[in-house]
Amino acid sequence: MMSPRPSASAAPEGGGGASTSRSVPTARSTPLQVIHILGNFARIWSVYSLYNYLSSSGDSMVGFIFSCLVPASVIFLALQKPWKGRPLPNTQVVPTVINGGILALYFVLWGKGLLACGPLVALLAEYAGAVLGVLSAALYGRKVNIWKKIGGLAAMLVAYYLLGNGWATRTHSPLYSFGSESLEKGTQVIGMKEMVVPLTAGILSALRRVLARRVSLKNQLKRRLHAINVASATCFLFPFAMWDTILGSASDSIVKLQFPSWAYLSTVLFGMVLIFYVDNVAEEKLHLVFSSPRHLMVSTGCIIVLEILYKMDFSLLGFLLCSVILGFGIFEATSLERSKKSPLEAHELSNGSFHNQLPISALPS
Repeated sequence: MMSPRPSASAAPEGGGGASTSRSVPTARSTPLQVIHILGNFARIWSVYSLYNYLSSSGDSMVGFIFSCLVPASVIFLALQKPWKGRPLPNTQVVPTVINGGILALYFVLWGKGLLACGPLVALLAEYAGAVLGVLSAALYGRKVNIWKKIGGLAAMLVAYYLLGNGWATRTHSPLYSFGSESLEKGTQVIGMKEMVVPLTAGILSALRRVLARRVSLKNQLKRRLHAINVASATCFLFPFAMWDTILGSASDSIVKLQFPSWAYLSTVLFGMVLIFYVDNVAEEKLHLVFSSPRHLMVSTGCIIVLEILYKMDFSLLGFLLCSVILGFGIFEATSLERSKKSPLEAHELSNGSFHNQLPISALPS
């Protein structure tokens, strides 16, 4: 007697079929991974160009960021046309406009942190938003892996403490033991007090992404709302840019600003416009969110290349140690029952958005 043939559509034991449906084939994901790496490299390159330009010119950081937001908001509005199509309800527009205020505050703090701490610290401080996973577990009473989250938070604090004390610089790192050539310009120890500004900017950036994702889970609608978000941030930043330029700055930065400069163009095109679409593609197709060890690994490689190209005060071993500790801390701080959650769901929950969370069966398309 012949035994019945197993159905070809039957899922393997242990729920493997669900994981297979979510996985992306390597052949299809490779071009997207290349786009993600190149997009992040271009964005980080724009950060180094911006740092070099502002440190040498002495122009107002707030005025420069505002002058970059103006064309960026025009580009987003022209591409997304949020006034066309299905009308956006006030329940989505109002939180998006308020979120623009958070975006404006993020840019101000991020710019101040960039000038005070340098591009390396400012870029790594953007991953401080992973601490929202620990806060969400504590505030909402979700005790899933709470001690792992606390351990991850401790590891992140250690990494930022080492960065603040110059372990990623050749001048102060105890791990730099090769090379005898002298540096043209050494750096001073930053200290944890100065680290507060870029770390706060990193937390605000994560909070802005969480709020934007809670307002809309649909990718097309999220892009329309992002255009409103950037335009709102431009309006919020306008009075501060005028105040900083007219009263708080010795130089007339907006008047003297060289708009065709590489720092300006790269900040607008790569640092504001391109990176939004690159991160969207990575999140939707690769299940790769910002506050994740995989994203940190890409940024680490880009930072190493640019630190060497720009001949910064850089210790490779010290920087790798800080990055490994930070990556471990992010992994533990955002840890959940990964076998039961998709990567995007895990990121949502770890950032505190699991409260009244809508069920997500697949990534938005």
